[in-house]
Parts: sequence; structure tokens; C-alpha cells
Amino acid sequence: MRRRLAALAAFSLIATASNAQAAPNDPVGDLITSVMTGSLPGAPVFNLKATLYHAGAKGVGALDSLGCKVVAMRTVAIDKKLIPRRSVLFIKETVGLKMPDGKTHDGYWYASDVGGAIKGERIDLYTGSGASSMKPVQKLNLAKLTAVKVGEFKGCPPA
Repeated sequence: MRRRLAALAAFSLIATASNAQAAPNDPVGDLITSVMTGSLPGAPVFNLKATLYHAGAKGVGALDSLGCKVVAMRTVAIDKKLIPRRSVLFIKETVGLKMPDGKTHDGYWYASDVGGAIKGERIDLYTGSGASSMKPVQKLNLAKLTAVKVGEFKGCPPA
């Protein structure tokens, strides 16, 4: 049973990552996501419009608002009135994206940065160094990403 659930969950996540226009109400997918991420059904879910930022762009430094080093394809800037800093977020649409090291993204991001233009239901994904680092993420429907708060971290986000 456990293997069957894991296989079903993996298939659901891959299918969701490859189809940016998934059904808006997906209770089975939500349950599978909660099992995979460790979040409880009913955990805070945010429907967000995303933008991208990268090192080398105007106003982007090497450190986030916590004073930690920004991490490519892991750091997100949020409106701290909506999503608390130090939140671990699972963004299901990013599962399967190519990471800078060639591995596949698992969907986990760390809310450790803020931005002047990030207000309300917006999120800014840090992609890495240079404008070319944004290419893998531009495949997504940035007008609508779903983020689930699955935990919190202490100190700096893991690299």
C-alpha cells in the first residue's frame, strides 16, 4: 500500500508540474501533496502571482533580508504581512524544474527575502546568477502558483 501511494503521489506531482493549467479544485491532489510535503490538510495555501529575480539585476544583492546568502532556486521574496519570513513553502508547480546543479527541483522554497514591489499575493523567485538563470522557470504559468506553508526554518535557509 505504501509503495502504491508513493507511486501515485510521484505521478501526481510530475503530472502537475508538467501541466501548468491543472484543475483549480483537486482534493485528491491536495491530499497527496499533504502526504508528500508533511503538511496537514488545511495548512495555509497561497495562490500567488510570481515574478523572477536574479543576481546581476539592479538592486539585487548577495544577501536576503535575514542577512543570509540567497540560494538559487530556493530563496523567495514574500510580503511578510501575508507569509511570515522563515516559512518553508512547497510550490507544486516547480516540482521537476531543472536546478543549477542539474538535479530536479523538489518544490521546496524558503521565504527569507522581501522586496519593495512584493505586496499581497505576490512572490518573487530567486533563480541564480544572470538573466539566463530564469529560463527554466519561465516555462511556468507565473500568473498563478500555489504555495503551501509546510514548516519553518531557523537560522539561514539550507544551501
